[in-house]
Amino acid sequence: MCKEGIIYTGVPSREELAQAPGVPSEARMLQGRVACIECVQGIPCNPCEAACKFGAITIGEEITSLPRIDEEKCVGCGVCVASCPGLAITIVNKAYKEEEATIDFPFEYLPLPVEGDEVDAVSRAGEVVCKGRILSVKKPKAYAGTAVVSMAVPKKYADEVRSMKRLPR
Repeated sequence: MCKEGIIYTGVPSREELAQAPGVPSEARMLQGRVACIECVQGIPCNPCEAACKFGAITIGEEITSLPRIDEEKCVGCGVCVASCPGLAITIVNKAYKEEEATIDFPFEYLPLPVEGDEVDAVSRAGEVVCKGRILSVKKPKAYAGTAVVSMAVPKKYADEVRSMKRLPR
């Protein structure tokens, strides 16, 4: 019996992601930047809801409810990315270029990459998927130490890539 999923491996399974109310539809991801909330555990948490100025993320009255994304309200601003203590939110943009998509993800390691760096793009499990190109690194004070890195990757890997391999010190 193969045991998959967040409680067995620490990585959400495809089935868990398919049922997560924070994961936007493929059609919405093809329209441009949108938050992809891969939160699959009912834990008491709601910073993402509080961070969203557009009301696109809701938890509701039950603090252990999974966050829901309102695809119509989400503008892909990315403020929610750094607010998630579980590092479960990325911004996906499959409309970036014909052959490339972008992924904005939280990154809490040093050294930080710099614009133009070619890096190893990794999956949710930390496995190298492909090469990525760093587009920007944002580190406003409001992010409390969590940088948000924007990376371009081949579009065919946009559903797999969620971060980058740590750089050597």
